Amino acid sequence: MPLDKIEIAKPLKQTSKMSKTILQPKIFACTNSKALGEKIAAAFGEDLGNVITSTYSDGEFQPSYEESIRGTRIFIIASTNPGPENLMELLLMLDAAKRASARHITAVIPYFGWARQDRKDKPRVPIAAKLVAKMLETAGATRIITMDLHADQIQGFFEKPVDHLYASTIFLPYLKSLNLDNLTIASPDMGGSKRAYAYSRALLSDVVICYKQRKKANVISHMELIGDVTGKNVVLVDDMVDTAGTLTKAADLMMERGALSVRAICTHPILSGDAYQRLEASKLEELIVTDSIPLTQNSPKVKVLSCANLFADVMHSVHQNKSISSNFIM
Repeated sequence: MPLDKIEIAKPLKQTSKMSKTILQPKIFACTNSKALGEKIAAAFGEDLGNVITSTYSDGEFQPSYEESIRGTRIFIIASTNPGPENLMELLLMLDAAKRASARHITAVIPYFGWARQDRKDKPRVPIAAKLVAKMLETAGATRIITMDLHADQIQGFFEKPVDHLYASTIFLPYLKSLNLDNLTIASPDMGGSKRAYAYSRALLSDVVICYKQRKKANVISHMELIGDVTGKNVVLVDDMVDTAGTLTKAADLMMERGALSVRAICTHPILSGDAYQRLEASKLEELIVTDSIPLTQNSPKVKVLSCANLFADVMHSVHQNKSISSNFIM
């Protein structure tokens, strides 16, 4: 038969329209971040999902999702501040979500713990930040949302997308509302100078830097001030406050050098050991933090600003595949 006589079968037309249902995202929180998770869920416009954690007598625990998450995008909110049970709970929840066939699994980590170990600073030590990144990916995270990493380059430890937020979005409006004259931004160490300069540009202020030498972890042997603070209202800027040794020593040094007042803004309030006692005894007027980590006790010197709205806005943008650039103000 000639080729021009051959009839080619045409594909059958589909008589029914295929409908594609996009399920609403679900939000869950680990035990340590339950309070923040409820605030984020409320700002997002959803209820916090139901997770039950069973604990064995030896301390082993098992989280369980008490609702279907098949085919949905889920957000798991968990700060991974030490001890290790906070990180372990997040890993177990990621693994459970992966095995329950969730479509997208986003780990929302307001405080990314173990981040101070981001490089080998001496022989025979681990790079814990990279290890944690690999564990999160292996457990099932398909995206990470975090805030004010101890070092920006930690983003490079992940192969999955990382949305790195900055608490300056929260702190700058509050600082401007104080209407401080002769404002000066200070970094408590050389490593935070980039962050201090960013704040100074936004506030059109001067910058001073503290130079410190450590005897060992959390112990400062010497501190010196680079710059003039005479007659200035100083705001110290850092990503975290642990024992508050650096902040309180810097505040006392600046008051000795003629500063009018010293405040501090720190994104993550770890506040371990004798931190609260140091704050009360210091000349620091106010410590402004976020609720990325729940406080262990109240203090009249500690002012908490919530990061819930920031995370909820970014989570909305992620779910709708929109840009998050509008959430950065410097």
